[in-house]
Amino acid sequence: MAVSIAIESPLQDEVRVLVSQLNDHLIPLSPLEFQFKMTVEQMARPDTTVFVARDEAGAAVGIGALKVMSEHEGEVKRMFTSPAVRGQRVGSALLEAIERLARQKGMSLLLLETGTGEGMAEAHRLYTRSGFIARGPFSDYPDSQWSAFFEKRLAAPAVA
Repeated sequence: MAVSIAIESPLQDEVRVLVSQLNDHLIPLSPLEFQFKMTVEQMARPDTTVFVARDEAGAAVGIGALKVMSEHEGEVKRMFTSPAVRGQRVGSALLEAIERLARQKGMSLLLLETGTGEGMAEAHRLYTRSGFIARGPFSDYPDSQWSAFFEKRLAAPAVA
């Protein structure tokens, strides 16, 4: 399936639906106090760039975001693909777009926090296939059995 990935506002109904589906997926997987969700309003802040994946018909089928943590560090947030398109590399395409933007911004490190357990196995495979490696907690995330932390070092952008 061909998808297009573009930077879009999270303040649209299709993105709200995907965020709601993501939240519904996460709720049974861990206690609420260990779920570090961003609302679409938080995703619309200047420090966050949201990518939307759309299918050939223009329907939103996935989301992912890059949150700037510092001049050299970014965090991957709110990665989700509709169950109907899982296994079709939509998540990989979103992650590649996020990484490309991080490189353009001169970041040298991408970080992410995600859940643990069987319900997150697909996400873990996506991240490790994309070159992320396990690490300890970062920022203000607590160290707990409910969170897994990953990082990916980015090479400096090529100078022309």
